[in-house]
Amino acid sequence: MINGKKIIVVMPAYNAEMTLENTYKEIPFDVVDEVILVDDCSRDNTSKLAEELGIKHVIRHEQNKGYGGNQKTCYNKALGLNADIVVMLHPDYQYTPKLIHSMVYLIANDLYHVVLGSRILGNGALKGGMPYYKYVSNRFLTFFQNLLIGQKLSEYHTGFRAFSKEVLQTINYNTNSDDFVFDNQMLSQIVYAGYEIAEVTCPTKYFKEASSINLKRSTIYGIGVLSVSVKHFLQRIGLAKFKMYKKRMD
Repeated sequence: MINGKKIIVVMPAYNAEMTLENTYKEIPFDVVDEVILVDDCSRDNTSKLAEELGIKHVIRHEQNKGYGGNQKTCYNKALGLNADIVVMLHPDYQYTPKLIHSMVYLIANDLYHVVLGSRILGNGALKGGMPYYKYVSNRFLTFFQNLLIGQKLSEYHTGFRAFSKEVLQTINYNTNSDDFVFDNQMLSQIVYAGYEIAEVTCPTKYFKEASSINLKRSTIYGIGVLSVSVKHFLQRIGLAKFKMYKKRMD
């Protein structure tokens, strides 16, 4: 805990057997209280390894629900365990858990409700091996999103995020897509709800075992991101109303 606030790390996992142990061992348990791993019907031994590592809360989907569907289970479980701060960390070891301290302190000390680990601040992305086409796509999409959403974030596409309980109880993330665009819908909801977002520089590693989506899925994701940005703009200027921006009622 920090300042009496319970901190839970959630890991949306899919075929993460090769990288899970390295990721888990870097989690700073001097501040992290519990870990939740949701295995989205992996074809390897992700769930078994998680249990062997001592992860108390291991949930396995019997059918693949997608990246967004996995996160919904993660956040719902974390709120059910009375988390005050929730850190979403990919178990593929692309992002270092050593940054959790910095991210959660900003929330625990009531400076921000949302903190992102950014690969783009500094030179972390290309230095860590991000493919150049992904870097260019990231920069283009981020520019377009900032323009329509009215923000100045360095990127919207990181998989390393921390949220206060208040944010997760306010935005209606359960109505979002079950696919990869879930992340962008969530940030759009957060911005529309009026929460400020902090970013910290995050080194990243790209290697064979780390998860990555192929070109086809990346293209579908990019189209989805553009669609979310347009919807946010239309909602912001009052020309349309979308269900995803309604606050949670529960």
